[in-house]
Order: sequence, then structure tokens, then C-alpha cells
Amino acid sequence: MPIYEFYCPDCHTVYNFLSRRIDTSTQPACPICGLPDLTRKVSLFAISKGGSSDGESEDDTMPDIDESKLEQAMAALAGEADGINEDDPRQVAGLMRKLYDATGLEVGDGMDEAIRRMEAGEDPDQIEAELGDVLENEDPFAVKAGKGLKGLRRKMLPPSVDDTLYEL
Repeated sequence: MPIYEFYCPDCHTVYNFLSRRIDTSTQPACPICGLPDLTRKVSLFAISKGGSSDGESEDDTMPDIDESKLEQAMAALAGEADGINEDDPRQVAGLMRKLYDATGLEVGDGMDEAIRRMEAGEDPDQIEAELGDVLENEDPFAVKAGKGLKGLRRKMLPPSVDDTLYEL
């Protein structure tokens, strides 16, 4: 009896489904959130005759991120951060813009307003006092053309795996 793996983008989780027969066409709904037509994953399998495994597979890394490019961007930003005057909101705002650009993150409306005001020289403490609730409820890690934090999780972290075996 085959076990098929399906990925739910909303839950960012891989689920295992047991089929009583070979079934390459059925796409189940997510057992947690109910999203219809989960994405079938190509499952890796191995036949072991002893030995050890470090537990990592190709599925443990996300293919859509260029880690070396991200590492280079972060190193450049870190070097630049060492040279800024933290008391100058314009310099801090400039670094924040570069961070968003280098990482592919999307500036939300609240954060964009905060950065614009810092670029104009306003006091960051005053901005935080006025926009604190907006910034707290805004996702600072939204990925461009993605769905907020879920989009970043999909790009940066491997999906979790639900060990429960569901009926297909």
C-alpha cells in the first residue's frame, strides 16, 4: 500500500496519506485547514541495510532561495551597519530600505510610513509611539508577491512534516 506525500502551502506542512491502491490522481484536502487539492510531492525513499543517516534530505532545504546571494547581502549590510550613526534616523532608515531590498522583503504600509518619516528626520521613538499598534499588527517579513510571513516561511524554512498517516 503506497503512502503519498502532499504539501499544504497555507499550513506549510507535508502530510502523509495512505492509499489502499496505487492512486496518482487523487488530491486530498488539507486535514488541518481544509485547503482543497494539496500539492503532491515527489517522495524520496531509501532501502537501508544498516548504517546511519543524518536525517537530512533534499526536502529539508527550500529551492527558491539563493543562500550565497543572501549571505553576501547580509554581510554587506552588516558592514554598512557598523558605520552608521544610530542617532541619525535618516541613516537608520536608509539601512532599513537596503535590508528590505537585499532580502526581497516587502515594506508594508505602516513600515513604509515609519521609514519615510525617519528619512524626513523624525524621532523614531515618536514614530513608534504613534504607529506602534500598526507596526505590531503588520508583518515585517512579508515577501514580495507572497503572503506575508507565510511567504517568508516557505522561502526560508523547510515545511514541517505531520507524522500522522491520513486516509487518501
